[in-house]
Amino acid sequence: MEYLNYVLIGLAIFFLLQRLLPVRGVKQITISALKSELADRNKQFIDVRTTGEFKTNHIKGFKNIPLHELSGKTNLLSKEKEVILICQSGMRSNKASKLLTKKGVWVYIF
Repeated sequence: MEYLNYVLIGLAIFFLLQRLLPVRGVKQITISALKSELADRNKQFIDVRTTGEFKTNHIKGFKNIPLHELSGKTNLLSKEKEVILICQSGMRSNKASKLLTKKGVWVYIF
C-alpha cells in the first residue's frame, strides 16, 4: 500500500513539473530585450490574457488573442515571423507556446 502512495506522489510531481517547465525551443526574454524587440516589424506580439485584462492594461504593440481563442486563430499568425507572448503570470504564455510550437511557430515568452 505504501508503494502505491509513492507512485501517486511521483506522478503528481511529474505532471506538475510538466505544466510548469518551459517548452523546449521556447526562449524567455527580459524586459530590456522586449523593449528593443518592440520596434521589430518582423515579430508578432501576442497578449494571451482575457479581453477584459487586456482592456484594463496592455503594452502598446501587442495584439490580444486570448488563450482560449488561440487554437482557432493560429492561421492569423505567420510562421515566417517569430512570436513574442505575454500574459499575467506566465502560465498562459507557457500553454500558448506549447500550442504554437506544435504548429511550427517560433516563440519567445516575456
